[in-house]
Amino acid sequence: MQITLNNTGKRYNREWIFRHVNYEFMPGNAYAITGPNGSGKSTLLQVIAGAILHSEGDIKYKIQDPGSRMPDKAKADPGTDTLYPVSGTDAYKQISIATPYLELIEEMTATELLNFHSNFKSFSIPIAEMLAAVSLQNAANKQIRYFSSGMKQRLKMAQAFFSNTAVLLLDEPTTNLDADGIALYRQLISDHSKNRLVIVSSNDIQEYDFCNEVISINDYK
Repeated sequence: MQITLNNTGKRYNREWIFRHVNYEFMPGNAYAITGPNGSGKSTLLQVIAGAILHSEGDIKYKIQDPGSRMPDKAKADPGTDTLYPVSGTDAYKQISIATPYLELIEEMTATELLNFHSNFKSFSIPIAEMLAAVSLQNAANKQIRYFSSGMKQRLKMAQAFFSNTAVLLLDEPTTNLDADGIALYRQLISDHSKNRLVIVSSNDIQEYDFCNEVISINDYK
């Protein structure tokens, strides 16, 4: 998927969080959005995802294959494929996201949550394998309310990385993770981000040092 921001801005009341963002996010590339805490990185990521509405400008989405959401069908050079416009209301089918503020349904077990999610987006591997990949196989039938913060973050990463989507959005992805969890994140990036458009919102270099381009949110104040 290609995502293009044209003079895009967001404000709350009279305060502009960012303005005049003109940027083209290309399929197969990885981008980082950086800036101090509270600068608007997460807001920009949510605007890109279509989770919150921008206040000015517009956002355009284009996909490579309107008949498929499978990123592994992308060619070796995804930027050269024909791109087709898609509406913002349909773009969510192409986007997966993991954020610290993403709420999980805590009355569900991990398996139940992922089964529920699969009604909206298919997964690249079976759910049992997903949970094993993030070391949650022993908690597959445990209610999420009893998960530690690190376990919840692993579950969020599994849901995002293993969804069959062309776009992967990550906001401070190693939040609440220990050293093993950070190593897991980097392994997931290595194994499951190829041919996808990846955008990471972070001010921690170890979360985005693989990115091709770095965007400072302070350039759009």
